[in-house]
Amino acid sequence: MKSLLFVFISIVSGSISGLILAGMNLVAVEPFIDKAVGLETSKAVAAGENVDISEQNSYRVWQKSGSFIAGAILGMAFGSLLGTVYAFVRRYLPFSGDIKRAVFLSLLICLALFVIPSLKYPATPPAVGNPDTIYLRESLYLGFLAVSAVSALGLGILFYRFRDVRHIRIIIPLVYAVIMSSAFASFPPNPDKVSIPMDLVGSFRIASGLTMVGFWAVLGVIFGSLWHRFRPHELSRETEI
Repeated sequence: MKSLLFVFISIVSGSISGLILAGMNLVAVEPFIDKAVGLETSKAVAAGENVDISEQNSYRVWQKSGSFIAGAILGMAFGSLLGTVYAFVRRYLPFSGDIKRAVFLSLLICLALFVIPSLKYPATPPAVGNPDTIYLRESLYLGFLAVSAVSALGLGILFYRFRDVRHIRIIIPLVYAVIMSSAFASFPPNPDKVSIPMDLVGSFRIASGLTMVGFWAVLGVIFGSLWHRFRPHELSRETEI
């Protein structure tokens, strides 16, 4: 493995995908957040609270511009994760080309780290929810995410070790489904009731879900393309000698 090329591919593909994610969120998700913030602000003003609108607007501008830096950092982290896993399982993935393999693996990671946890604890706009329960809500989400991630990692290792066992490609997904179904039933529901119109919340969830799935798909395409172009898994002539 050519280490420098491997790091380059992982970081560059992740950062580019993260910037694309930030752009998609700015167009597709942020308008719903603005509406949710506006509704919560109106409720606060109606309740007699002192709200500095100009300070709030300035913060939102800073938040939106900073999302590109955050997106690049997040993308590099996920790109490194994808690269590490891909380096180990590349030969055992279905499909023949690196792009198809990388997209397939990327979407599997998206399923474990985003789609499954979102089914139990779907996203809500940042302004929605009781501030007193934020740590409880974060703990529940992170706990469920950890169950999904650790289960997927452990089962992935088992699949790698017992890859020649008959029907292993069916057994592993079934075991994961059983684990996550049990976790889904065991974890308590979100403690907060949604206090804004559900059509707004639903639109936000659809938009944010599509952008995240799109991010993972784009990450797989870029990563797979760079891997195919530079082929870091092939040993150099100096190493072969």
